[in-house]
Amino acid sequence: MPETPSSWFDEEVEAYERTRPSYPDEAFAEFVSFLREGGLAAPFDVLEIGPGTGKATASLIAGGMRVTAVEPGANMTAFLRKKFAGKPLDVMHARFEDAALRDASFDAVLSATSFGWVDEAVRLVKSHRVLRDGGALAVLDTMQIASDVDRGFFERCFPIYVKHRPDEQRSVQQTEHEVTPPVLKQLRENRLFSDVRLYRYRWDRTYPTAQYADLVRSYSNTQMMPREQREALISDLCTLIDAEFDGYVVRPLVITLALGRNR
Repeated sequence: MPETPSSWFDEEVEAYERTRPSYPDEAFAEFVSFLREGGLAAPFDVLEIGPGTGKATASLIAGGMRVTAVEPGANMTAFLRKKFAGKPLDVMHARFEDAALRDASFDAVLSATSFGWVDEAVRLVKSHRVLRDGGALAVLDTMQIASDVDRGFFERCFPIYVKHRPDEQRSVQQTEHEVTPPVLKQLRENRLFSDVRLYRYRWDRTYPTAQYADLVRSYSNTQMMPREQREALISDLCTLIDAEFDGYVVRPLVITLALGRNR
């Protein structure tokens, strides 16, 4: 079972809020269309898994949905309650695996860049259980891709990571049209969901040096490092960005949306 991210992300709430990307409006429009195809009527009751600071939550609420969010981080939970005070949002401070949720009580379960932290043996089974007939599971993922829009930054910064994290492995990145979220195979092979679909949205983000430093601080694997080692890594990255990349980084991203209908 994956280790809970609550103690990692929960220490950098403000950095997470400032730097983590949002999600395309087109993805939420497709999500709503999928719900309506299943015979469900608005306003939709949505369970959101691991909302963090509410990057996707804001779009759900803006779309008139009633949201129950299950968030494992205490600081993230407090932040969400303050950020969305007076809005149709109920925040449960719990892991999805442990949360007490009634069967067949939601039109949709949505997870935005958090499904990978949920126990693989639980996530589809429990999502299926809490969904109404015809309800939908929606999984958004933020996927960095191989693209020359990064101007070679990620290749150039790899030796810096090796310097500070000697076991660092070079990641193999897919192209825009082949990038596939890890959950897709499981969705297609299980017997709990049907009509599985995948959508991709190009979603590049540009970060000035200081903002990119905050982004790196918000990553779980960075949070796991000793503070002195972490800040030395970030300092070297900032020096590289300012010296060779004109003070900014472009992350070539694709947002993927995987949908499945509750059988």
